[in-house]
This record gives sequence, structure tokens and C-alpha cells, in this order.
Amino acid sequence: MSARTISIFGATGSVGTSTLDLVRRDRDAYDVQALTANDDIEGLAKLACEFGAKLAVIADEDRYDDLKAALSGTNIGIAAGKDALCEAAGLDPDWTMAAIVGCAGLEPVMAAIEKGKTVALANKESLVSAGALMMAAVKHSGATLLPVDSEHNALFQCLSGGRIEEVRRLILTASGGPFRDWTLEEMCSVTPDQAVAHPNWDMGAKISVDSATMMNKGLELIEAYHLFAVGEERIDILVHPQSVVHSMVEYKDCSTLAQLGPTDMKVPIASALAWPARIETGCGALDLAAIGRLDFEAPDELRFPALRLARAALRRGGTAPATLNAANEIAVAAFLQGRIGFLDIAALVERVLDAADIAEPAGLQDIFTVDRDIRARTSELVGDFSRGD
Repeated sequence: MSARTISIFGATGSVGTSTLDLVRRDRDAYDVQALTANDDIEGLAKLACEFGAKLAVIADEDRYDDLKAALSGTNIGIAAGKDALCEAAGLDPDWTMAAIVGCAGLEPVMAAIEKGKTVALANKESLVSAGALMMAAVKHSGATLLPVDSEHNALFQCLSGGRIEEVRRLILTASGGPFRDWTLEEMCSVTPDQAVAHPNWDMGAKISVDSATMMNKGLELIEAYHLFAVGEERIDILVHPQSVVHSMVEYKDCSTLAQLGPTDMKVPIASALAWPARIETGCGALDLAAIGRLDFEAPDELRFPALRLARAALRRGGTAPATLNAANEIAVAAFLQGRIGFLDIAALVERVLDAADIAEPAGLQDIFTVDRDIRARTSELVGDFSRGD
């Protein structure tokens, strides 16, 4: 059996490195085509050499000479810049990991989709901001889109063997974050250090704050809407503090299928990498007897209004989800910088969303324009919240 050709966009990030950890377990099964990174020259060069990549791409055009120097004496192709990221999809691998963070990953994701092969999607912002455009591209090219987020991958696994028309509802589980039991008064004094200390998952600062506000679950709701055609009204969210059940599918016969697993991203990545087969991950197996109990509760949208805002954006449609995503990124950054309070994050996003002009995007450029304009507008409003207005 010939090796499967793969490319990894965002190779030096947590998802990219976890993917390559899995590839290391069976090197003969995979032929690495392209690896990309934003500005980590040393990390990219090291990985490109280790895996014998055909091409290494750095997103920062100014770092081209640095990458060239780091890979001198090798036969690895070198490229830099935004256009080069899209051109890397031209190597036409069998399988692409799309793990570039933020809207910067949108064009490379679309370029990979247009090749009509298999794309493993770990870029949340792409599907949130341009879900309708992306799914239209998937339909047109015949590409296979595999979700890598633990919740959506869990839904994907639970839907295996079933039919979407038999689904009564999808249930996304949420840990509830570190402030699940805090009152609004207590959350007024939350610090960035407290917000990034997720109780279950080891994640970056931004996504940890999104988990704490539950905006992350709101964004996942929008993702699920595009990935699984059941309608927004049939997608529910359930708080599950242990993060053992990653999501569930309830069928019309009242059977509910759940996917359980350790809190390790290698599990959903392996599901996408090996699909439709399964491979060893090296992760520790669940010990349900040691875990002892699994708790569930309904989310409180009064204390966590981000869930309400995400549903509102999804219902408005058009550029509203892109507006939500862009405003949230600026608000979270302002909180991490100590410029606004924890509860101000959702309040700031709501103000921006309420005032935004929503339209149907004709293409990716419309999404990029909205993303740029909303980031600028949100940044302007940060000062109001900093002054306590």
C-alpha cells in the first residue's frame, strides 16, 4: 500500500505538532508534502528536515531569507507569504491539516478544499466567518471535510452509520470553564491568569479565555450548524465538567450515542488522519471507574451571554458570525492586556454586533473586509469600557 501524501498548514502549532507526533508512530504510512508556519523559522526548518517535506512555507514574507538560510544544503523547496500558503495546496496531497489560526487560514483552507481531496479542519474561525462559502466550495469540489475540534469530531463519529435525517438533535458538551460556579459579582474581578487556567485542557491563552466566557462553545455551535445539516434549533449545549463525553447525537428513536475519550487532541486528530480507519495514538485509555461520575447541567446564559450572542449571530446570518468572531478576538486581546474586565468581553461584542451592518458576503474578500473593519471598530470601543462606561 502506497504512503498517503499529507500537508500540514500550521505545522509548528499545537495541532500541527500533535499531528506530526502521530505521523512519527508510522513514518512509512505518510509522505509529507508541505509544512507551513507563521514565523517560527527554527521549528519549521527542523520539522521539514525531520519529515523530508517537499516544501516549507513561512507566512511572514520578511522571513524568507531566514528560512532559506535555515534550510540551505537541503532539497526542500522554500516559499514565503500569503500567496505561497495557497500555492502550497497545489502540491495536491491526499490529506491536508488546516490548522492556521484565525482568518489568516481562510484562503489556504479554501485552496485545499478546491483541490477536492480530504481536508481536516482545525481552523475554527474559517468555518465561523465563512461557513456558507466554505460548504458551497466543498459541495462544488467534492472534497471531504473532516472536523478536528474534539466536539465536532465526536459528533462525526457518533453519526457514523446513521443518517442525518434520523437525528433529533446534536448535543455539544462544554466543560463550563473555570468559572462555572462563580456568581456574576465574583466574575467581575476575574484576572487574565485565572481565565487562562482551564481545568481540563491545555490550551493557548485566547481559546482558554473563550472557554471561560463560553464563547468557544458559541463558535462551535456555528461550526456544527455548517458541518451537520440539522438546523440551529436542533443543536443544544450541555455543560459537562469532566470533559469525558465530548459530544452526543440523539436520534429520533430516543437513542443517544456519545463519544468518550481523554482530554488529548491526538484522539480527534488521529480520527481525521486515519479516517475511515483507526490508528494507535499513544494516549492513556479512559478509566471510568477511577473517574467515578459524569455530571451534566444546562448552561446559564445570564452568566455566560456569549452563548446567546452566538445564536443571535447565527440567526442573523450573512456577515454576523464573522462580526462576532472578529469583535471577540479584539475583546479577548484587550482583556488579556488588562484593558477591560472579564464581563466586558461579551458586553463589548454585543455592542459591536448590535450596531453592525449585516450583509450576504459574495466572496472571501467581503469576509476579509468585515473582519478588518470590525476589528478596527471594536478596538475603538475598548476605550469606552476601559473608562467604565
